[in-house]
Amino acid sequence: MIKRTICIITGTRAEYGLLRWVIDGVQKSKKLKLQIITTGMHLSPEFGLTYKEIEKDGYKINKKVEMLISSDSPSGITKSVGIGMIGFSDAIKSLKPDLVLVLGDRFEIFAAVSAAMIARIPVAHCHGGEATEGSIDEPIRHCITKMSQLHFVASQEYKNRVIQLGEQPDRVFLVGGLGIDNINKIQLLNKEDLEKSIDFKFGKKNLLVTFHPVTLENSTAKQQMNELLSALRELSSTNIFFTMPNADTDGRIIFKLIDDFVSKNANSKSFVSLGQKRYLSMIKYVDAVVGNSSSGLLEVPSFKKATINIGDRQRGRTKAESVIDCRPEKKWILEAIKKAYSNEFNKILKVVKNPYGEGGASEKIVNMVEGFSLKGILKKEFYDLENK
Repeated sequence: MIKRTICIITGTRAEYGLLRWVIDGVQKSKKLKLQIITTGMHLSPEFGLTYKEIEKDGYKINKKVEMLISSDSPSGITKSVGIGMIGFSDAIKSLKPDLVLVLGDRFEIFAAVSAAMIARIPVAHCHGGEATEGSIDEPIRHCITKMSQLHFVASQEYKNRVIQLGEQPDRVFLVGGLGIDNINKIQLLNKEDLEKSIDFKFGKKNLLVTFHPVTLENSTAKQQMNELLSALRELSSTNIFFTMPNADTDGRIIFKLIDDFVSKNANSKSFVSLGQKRYLSMIKYVDAVVGNSSSGLLEVPSFKKATINIGDRQRGRTKAESVIDCRPEKKWILEAIKKAYSNEFNKILKVVKNPYGEGGASEKIVNMVEGFSLKGILKKEFYDLENK
């Protein structure tokens, strides 16, 4: 039997974490052959060379596409996209997959999908239809949707939005959030082993902080991060754990501000990359997750923990009742943290449900790419809601 070749492309630690069990399912499938291309932050020493985590998990990387240049300016990011397209064109030509599978909305994936489209390779897109109105990820995500042939979405709202973009309903599949599979499948560390692993003790109160630049705003990264850090300085009896931002516009500004904060506050520690097991274990033992990461909306509700969602980066996404939205200002951040610790809010947390489901998305995706016919799939007819 001839196996169908599925090429999975990943550029960040978080993205790989979401795709981990799709990769595992494709590798174990008797009907599929797995290829992996790594790019972006995975290949950068500055971001922890996280491609090694993929290899450590037992997966072969077929191609590495270097594309990040040493600049996080708009011009630098744009040049990275161009370099990426050149690299992906060569990699895809060499590997000749039957289907490219990607997740999300980052510029690295935009470059990859652009190359696959021009090479006439069909694309399966995970987590399309979502809204992040404060980030360039928003238009990039919808562009990837229009360049893709199969769509695996996390909620009914997102399914409706992908169809609204003109995609045929019989190619849009509601599978739920991929991050929940990690929570169900990874054996998390106990508190003592986690403390040993991070070389830091938990206190009576603990917060996990991840803050990314709001990339559709001009030069707000420094101002907003300073507001957040000013609020955190008020919490001298709380341990603060930082995970560093992605390779986005102005990301290095946040890197430096965190480094300065940690050097002056003994109750804090930062990590370039925790890895999925330590990151999820950390969520289990902290009181709340603070910042503007998508993980605070997609995964944290499954732990029945509070998310302090700061500013507009995630504006428009489906949110659980465990998410507290606040402005990127010290006063409002402190108010939100106070609310997260309140007895009233903790009653809500005990019964909160994750709107992205209870798991199983990875298996659904693998089953679909095993059997869905790719014959004639490249020619797409626009699904016009006005005529239905």
